Amino acid sequence: MGNVVAHLLLTNSMTDPAPYSIMSRLTQYLPIIGWLRTYSRQDFNDDLFAGIITAILLVPQGIAYSILAGLPPELGLYASILPPTLYALFGTSRTLSVGPVSIAAIMIASALSAPEISALGNPVQSTVILSAESGLIMLLMALLRMGGLVNFISHPVLTGFTSGASLLIIANQLPQLAGLKSPSCGLNAACYSTYVQGFNVATLGIALAALSVLILFGKPLTTLLKKIGLSLSIVTAISKCAPLLTVLFGTLAVSYFNLQSQHHVAVVGQVPSGFPLLSLNFIDGEQWRLLLPSAAFIALIAYVESVAIAKVTANLRGEKIAPNQELIALGASNLAAALSGGMPVAGGFSRTMVNFAAGAKTQMAMLIAAGLLSVAVMFFTPWFEKIPKAVLAAIILMAIMPLLRLKDILHTWRYDCGDGIAEVMTLLGVLVFGIEEGISLGIILTIASHLRKSSQPHIAVVGRIPGTEHFRNIKRHQVETWQDLLLLRIDESITFTNIVYIEEYLTAELWRQPNIKHVVLIFTSVSDIDTTALEALENINRALQATGKTLNIAEAKGPVMDKLQKTDFVEQLKPGKVFFRSADAVKELAGAIEPRLLLGIKE
Repeated sequence: MGNVVAHLLLTNSMTDPAPYSIMSRLTQYLPIIGWLRTYSRQDFNDDLFAGIITAILLVPQGIAYSILAGLPPELGLYASILPPTLYALFGTSRTLSVGPVSIAAIMIASALSAPEISALGNPVQSTVILSAESGLIMLLMALLRMGGLVNFISHPVLTGFTSGASLLIIANQLPQLAGLKSPSCGLNAACYSTYVQGFNVATLGIALAALSVLILFGKPLTTLLKKIGLSLSIVTAISKCAPLLTVLFGTLAVSYFNLQSQHHVAVVGQVPSGFPLLSLNFIDGEQWRLLLPSAAFIALIAYVESVAIAKVTANLRGEKIAPNQELIALGASNLAAALSGGMPVAGGFSRTMVNFAAGAKTQMAMLIAAGLLSVAVMFFTPWFEKIPKAVLAAIILMAIMPLLRLKDILHTWRYDCGDGIAEVMTLLGVLVFGIEEGISLGIILTIASHLRKSSQPHIAVVGRIPGTEHFRNIKRHQVETWQDLLLLRIDESITFTNIVYIEEYLTAELWRQPNIKHVVLIFTSVSDIDTTALEALENINRALQATGKTLNIAEAKGPVMDKLQKTDFVEQLKPGKVFFRSADAVKELAGAIEPRLLLGIKE
């Protein structure tokens, strides 16, 4: 069938340029058309295998993340059917697996635990509203062409957030492993110290057994299977069956030994069979207003995380991701989640990597996975009732551990102290103040760090490398300098944020070298000069001229010169000049003066 579709599309495009133009436009907004045009039987075979493997993960993860968010289990299952189907139509990633994710689940739980939201007494409706609002916010962002927003949240902030959220999730799930009661004080790291209330031995035993299976099926088993020569896809298939096996064994143990009634082992409970009716009954003005801030943060993080994950697999295959189209796809997916009574969705890291490793070629794999999950929801939900919550907690813990990146924080701190502070404070903010507050704190600190760096740009007094026309920092290299010539290289655009620092730096150098007659500002790294900076440069020029000195410019870029030539600044420089090369400035201004040799000392 795929070959027939491809043949018809290609035939039309070759014979008539107008349909080809229409097809290109359709492909832009419906990427599924693009990969269907070249879809083959081998692609389907690969997608079928990957879809089955991914479906194995969807059931336990969907239920687990619903419970993590404090919701009925069916909300995670519903969010794993229609949303990935919509993403398959509109998404540009061929392997991204869209559905419930742990980070979104903990953000939902945080939003629902707010006093004004919990007072409403309808967490399911509030969750569906979060899905709808998140989808609408993403679509509005797409309309405003805000796909590039992904670049405005730095990696340290994102890492600090995910690490902090991971610690919250771990703290939330550890009591489930031992059958401890959930705290009444909400998602606050401080209240987990009050947990010493005893534990359920049977629950702990099931949890430890589940963790053992999950760990065994991880690196130990994959290493063994690779050694005996099995293909990567087979190894992936076997190793990723661990969540399903733990659910199966845990359910059998509860049923056979009657652990629920005799030992009070907590289980999932009744899960409704069949699909929910598509509905708009969740529309409520007051709830929408209260939930809007939380929905905005969920939309932002879901988008950033999804695009980051999609780029990882796309880069491995030489494919491209269209960020703005991803907003459309994720927005439509979340609206679909709202219509079908599901929780907010995003791209899941573990499922995506499983889908990719299993050999998925296109989103057909996710369509197959959603179809298989639909069958499970229709006919097999009675089997889900006896699933122990401790097993689901173990699955969540194993899925969340790769997101806990404490080593990355140490690496960032060593490389850049400002980024390291932002990362640590984001993590602490999430733990102490909450999800939204932690992210906001991290973003503010990142902006503050950026402003600090841009307000104190790197400036170097440079000299000439002997026998060359290369100019380097006098503190790092052995260079030639001239007693009446100051060569100053500014390694940043000149703006209102840093012009005062540049002026003070120049003043200090002139005070240190009173014999200077000519100042040359090297603009190799200057891409822009704003109005405030231009006025300051004019004042600097007048002050230098008043003391018998000249201000000169060298190696200015074309766009900078275009802006300067719209003013009379170049005329004001006279007798100072604009030089094409630093070497030209030295040749004319230093004249016959013999240079002095300085031995650079790195500071």
